[in-house]
Order: sequence, then C-alpha cells, then structure tokens
Amino acid sequence: MALSRVCWARAGLWGSAVTPGPYVTRKLQLARPRAGLAWGAPRSSNLHLSPKADVKSLISYVVTKTKVINGKYHRFLGRHFPRFYVLYTIFMKGLQMFWADAKKARRIKTYMWKHNVKFHQLSYREMEHLRQVWARGRYPEVHGEFRRDVTKCLFLGIISIPPFANYLVFLLMYLFPRQLLIQHFWTPKQQIDFLDIYHALRKQSHPEILGYLERVIPLVSDAGLRWHMTELCTKIQHGTHPAIHDILALRECFSNHPLGMNQLHALQMKALSRAMLLTPYLPSFLLRHRLKTHTTVIHQLDKALAKLGIGHLTPQEVKSACYLRGLNSTHIAEERCRTWLGEWLQISCSLKEAELSLLLHNVVLLSINYTGSRR
Repeated sequence: MALSRVCWARAGLWGSAVTPGPYVTRKLQLARPRAGLAWGAPRSSNLHLSPKADVKSLISYVVTKTKVINGKYHRFLGRHFPRFYVLYTIFMKGLQMFWADAKKARRIKTYMWKHNVKFHQLSYREMEHLRQVWARGRYPEVHGEFRRDVTKCLFLGIISIPPFANYLVFLLMYLFPRQLLIQHFWTPKQQIDFLDIYHALRKQSHPEILGYLERVIPLVSDAGLRWHMTELCTKIQHGTHPAIHDILALRECFSNHPLGMNQLHALQMKALSRAMLLTPYLPSFLLRHRLKTHTTVIHQLDKALAKLGIGHLTPQEVKSACYLRGLNSTHIAEERCRTWLGEWLQISCSLKEAELSLLLHNVVLLSINYTGSRR
C-alpha cells in the first residue's frame, strides 16, 4: 500500500506515464461534471473587453451620435429660423477662430519661454498676433484686448447659467453686438460699421491734440523749430497732408521740453489716450506708462514690418496695420493704404527711443488729412 502511494506521488512529480486504476478513473470522471456545475465553463476571451477599449468605443459612439444630432439641429434651424441660423453659424465659427487664436498665441509664448526670446525678436506676424490676442503683464503691447474679450465671454457665460437663460443671451447679443461680442463674432458689415464708430470716437480728440500743439509753440526755444511747428499746424488746419520731412524736422521738439514723453500734461495724455483707443480714466503716471509702452511696441512692430516688407502683407493685414496707427482704412483702397503705411514706416524707422513722442503724435499728424479718410 505504501509502495503504491510512493509510485503515484513519483508519477505526479515526474510526469510518469503510469495509468491509474479503474477506481481512480471512475472517480475522476464522476468529479468532472460536479466541477462543471460548480464553476461553470470558462468564458471565451473574445467576449471580454479591456477598460480602455470600453472607454474608446463609448467615446466614439457619443461623438458619432453628437454629429448626427448636430447636423439635424443645423438643418432644422436653417429651414425654420434662417436669420437665427445665420447668427448661430457666425457665433460658432467665431468661437472656433477665438480658440484657434488663443492656442496659437500660447504656442508662441511657449516658444519664447523655452528659447528665451524677447517680444521684439519675434517676426512681425508673431508680434502682431500676440498684440491682438494675448494679454499678460509681461507683454504690455496687448493693452488688455484679450482681457476685454475674456471679460465679455465670462459675462455672457455667467448670465446664461440659469435655465433657459441662453435665449436671453442670444437676444442681448442680437441687440448689443458691439458691446457684448468680440470681433470674432461680428459679421463683415458689423466689422466695418463698428470700426467706423471707434474711429469717430478717437477723431473727437484730434482738435484737442492739435490745439495743444499750437499752444506750446511759444515755449519752443529754437526759432527755426518754432517756424516749422507753426507751418505744420497751419498746413494741417487748412486740410493739407503733411510731408515726411515736415514731421521729421520737429524731432527735437518731441524729445525734450515741451513735447517730450515725460513733459506731457495730463489733459494732453488723456486726449492722446482717446486717439489710441486707450482708456483715459487713469492717473497721470499710469497714462504716461501706457502711452510709452503702446508707442514702444508700435515702434518695434514698425521695425519688424520694415524688415519683412509691406509687399509681403495681405490686403487685410495692410488695412489692420493702418487702422492701428490711426488711419481709418475701411474705406480706403488697398494701394492708398500701402502708400500711407510706407510713409509711416519712413518716419518711425528714423526715430530714436527718446523721440517716440513724435511717433505718438504722428497718429494724428499723418492721418487727419490723408486722401480718402473720413473727416
């Protein structure tokens, strides 16, 4: 008996081919059905999906259904509410453009951080994109444009939180598009109309700026500079577009007293802020700082643009560059805009950092009587 147990144990350990007796075989055959009943047949591995596969299939299903429902919703709006559908389409496209611009600005800033690149070392288009889109304390060139845009979006988002309040949001957007919507959501006609409104606001400060220049003429010590200043003011008052040499002849006046950046009075800085579409409701030291940084960035943009060449700009880029520098380019032909921008660059690239007050006043001097601009 003991010997048979040792043999069976050796067969189990070493894989012996010893066949069990009939009693053992019968016992094993009887045990198999019970094991099948107790534990069941093993499930096929094909019926089991990993958690990642489950999540991917669920996401794919949701995305497919969302696209189908979205397409049906668009067709429903187009058939039953065509005007609303136009606004809805503009809003969705504007949202995509806004998000794409923000991502591009983020990529540029990441590149600057990784490679230790300063703002003025970027290309013209990269500098201009950051100026238009992003806002950070490190980049004063943006002047809060992105912050204003985000503020408008947050306001609309907050008031649309209550149930069914999104219909009120669409109504407000329809009634007050200039106040509540950013440029990404304007129609082409609205872009022209609203730019005209903003230009009319900044033109209201032009007489005040020119009047201040006339009042400081007696304070200019050099007789020749007094004569050039008088001639320039007289030409502008009579509707004549000044020549480049007429403006550059006054560089010394705008680098020191009485028209240097650090010598400007509070009222003059408020008027210049309105001419640059900046808020004038700040203390004098903040107004001076914002005007300095704004003018410095335009000067840096001008250097980058001169390196690129005006001929490489698209028509929309040309008109946008002119509008930033004080010219209402919405109603001026492209070639006229390129000519004016070339004159601006000749003046800007001739100025030093201490003479940037002249560039700031050039927003009025060079644009006020240009042929084709609305008065």
